[in-house]
Amino acid sequence: MDKPRATYLDHNATTPLHPEVKKAMTEAMEVFGNPSSYHEAGRQARELVENSRRVIADFIGAKPEEIIFTGSGSEANNAVFNALSNQPPARREIITTSIEHPCVLRAAAHMAESGVPVHYLDVDETGKVYLDQLESTLNDATALVSVMTANNEIGTIQDVGRIAKMCHERGSLFHTDAVQAVGKIPVNVNEIGADYLSSSAHKLYGPKGIGALYIRQGAPFEPLIQGGHQERGRRAGTENTIGIAGFAKAIEMRKAEMAEEAAHLAMLKLALRQGIERVIPEATFNGHPTDSLPGTLNVSFAQTRGEAIQLALDLEGIAVSTGSACSSGSLDPSHVLVAIGLPAAQALGSIRINLGRTTTPADIEQALQALARIVTRTGRAAHAGPGDCCCGGQCG
Repeated sequence: MDKPRATYLDHNATTPLHPEVKKAMTEAMEVFGNPSSYHEAGRQARELVENSRRVIADFIGAKPEEIIFTGSGSEANNAVFNALSNQPPARREIITTSIEHPCVLRAAAHMAESGVPVHYLDVDETGKVYLDQLESTLNDATALVSVMTANNEIGTIQDVGRIAKMCHERGSLFHTDAVQAVGKIPVNVNEIGADYLSSSAHKLYGPKGIGALYIRQGAPFEPLIQGGHQERGRRAGTENTIGIAGFAKAIEMRKAEMAEEAAHLAMLKLALRQGIERVIPEATFNGHPTDSLPGTLNVSFAQTRGEAIQLALDLEGIAVSTGSACSSGSLDPSHVLVAIGLPAAQALGSIRINLGRTTTPADIEQALQALARIVTRTGRAAHAGPGDCCCGGQCG
């Protein structure tokens, strides 16, 4: 029997390198100098870094000097919370939401452990923040509000522009984790009114290990990593020139391809949703029906476990996930799905399907056929006992 063609449907976890990105990174390997050195090799590396900074800044409407390079989106998010270390004691409170990425939730929890008051906003059944709750929680002590632009699990897009306006009216700073949004939907720091914005290359067909943080000119900041003078003294450590070059090329390709790709993914996502509704009528969908990332679909199946479906799909060459890759291995239900009101059993029966630039209608059809078989089989196994399930009892 022929092995099925590998079908990758987990693009929110990471994306494959764009061919043009791989080419740019290979070329950048020849630029070996330290960007902080004053000789010719160093100047070549500095030119590469600064040209890349301009490309990335332009894509989100920022000034080049407002962009610093980080090692990841998680580092960028943590750096924003660290910026509160130089805020006056009378204005140190934090507001975030119950559905943020684990790195934001953990950074907020760390601040709370050090005595900083942290407030968590609830969301409705689609994952939208309750703006009236934000309004009532904002006060003269609120230093920072952090709300992600688009959720990594259910794809819901927040009205971050309106949220930023509400924050500024109370004198509070606004940060948005836009890691899942940049390169998938239009993101402009000036239209949002963001004081800080985080992004990451590997979510948009660039390399892992390189992120970027936008810091509005004049916004307070305290380096998370101390040391040298790199990044205008805001992030010590020799710049990752190869990763930076890959990030910039990925952004260039997003500028050229994003709009057409988004329309294509929205069409495929609709076909996938309608197909699931047809072959598995009891399935339910999580997230906002319209204000959502074009390639993200989160779906719950009754009387089965998401891990069992994920494993069975993997055995057929189809890669999906059950939630954030950073929470992989946890036996607890997704904090995002719990926050939107799903019972634990329903949350545990959910999978996340994320389409990308190479996804085809054939991939959608393959996934639909496999899901119809697997969900039926795992549903029966739920009544038959663990020894009869599709993975030999390994799904727990």
